[in-house]
Amino acid sequence: MKKQDFYFDLPEELIAQDPLSDRSSSRLLVLDKKTGEVRHKTFTDILEYLKPGDCLVINNTKVIPARLIGERVLSEEQKNSPEAKGAQIELLLLKRRENDIWETLVKPGKKAKPGTIISFGNGLLTAEVLDIVEEGNRLVQFRYEGIFEEILDRLGQMPLPPYITHRLEDKNRYQTVYAKHEGSAAAPTAGLHFTKELLAEVEKRGITIANVTLHVGLGTFRPVKEDNILDHHMHTESYQVLPEEAEKINQTKKNGGRVICVGTTSCRTVESAATADGIVEAKEEDTSIFIYPGYEFKVLDGLITNFHLPESTLLMLVSALAGREHVLAAYEEAVQERYRFFSFGDAMLLI
Repeated sequence: MKKQDFYFDLPEELIAQDPLSDRSSSRLLVLDKKTGEVRHKTFTDILEYLKPGDCLVINNTKVIPARLIGERVLSEEQKNSPEAKGAQIELLLLKRRENDIWETLVKPGKKAKPGTIISFGNGLLTAEVLDIVEEGNRLVQFRYEGIFEEILDRLGQMPLPPYITHRLEDKNRYQTVYAKHEGSAAAPTAGLHFTKELLAEVEKRGITIANVTLHVGLGTFRPVKEDNILDHHMHTESYQVLPEEAEKINQTKKNGGRVICVGTTSCRTVESAATADGIVEAKEEDTSIFIYPGYEFKVLDGLITNFHLPESTLLMLVSALAGREHVLAAYEEAVQERYRFFSFGDAMLLI
């Protein structure tokens, strides 16, 4: 299966640069995953497609202001050398380890050799590069006085995807209204369309809401480089499914209801936590699951998601659910109808 099988032509002006003032006023393309039939709706119309007895699975991860801009701390000798040029370094926090050690993406990487000290906020926070790990990421250890989360909130920026060039005025707009557990380097963007009022209406109609947690990591920013997609190495992300939430999902399936995931991260979580016969287990583990056409879904019946990048693993996941031809035809129609794409864009329901 080739990467180019998942290519589509996207005009740059359709990449949404700013969130809508009203979360739930985005457009909704509804795709019948069996027939390929497409309908054009508004996101609040999602209620028409959810039935009593269904279960909506949401990812309650919270994005941290994971982008830090700092400077290398130079010795007197380095200050007078050509090395002194370009001392600014950008750090993207990816995964918390122990003892204030984080796996990070550092730019430029060649300036971040083990032993390098990086200062943020005039020394309010410093990081020492400890080691280089897989795919060129760096392990760094932070040093500070006080509470790390408070310092990060003060110094850090929301790590918006590289295709968003506008400044985000309200960083809460890159959080879901149900964000709870801090740890993501990117938002589970399908959830950005929900308001508290809409979620309350969902529950009022007899639809169960199950919470899972998957901290979104580097893979959101990493393109598929290999021509044969089976050669692509998926990133690892940590997830948690609590016993009571697993029970909600399992009970729904047992009673004949549908499990509809909000976002590819929720989908990857329940599929990672499921046994071969479709029982979701309570777990706290890492997953590097890669879902592409041919995958047999064990739990998921429907998916709410945004429109994804050409040739991305997320587009491959969506194609696994509804068929590549159906999905690419729907994307072509979305382009013609001027839908807004990617993180701050419109939504799609595959049902």
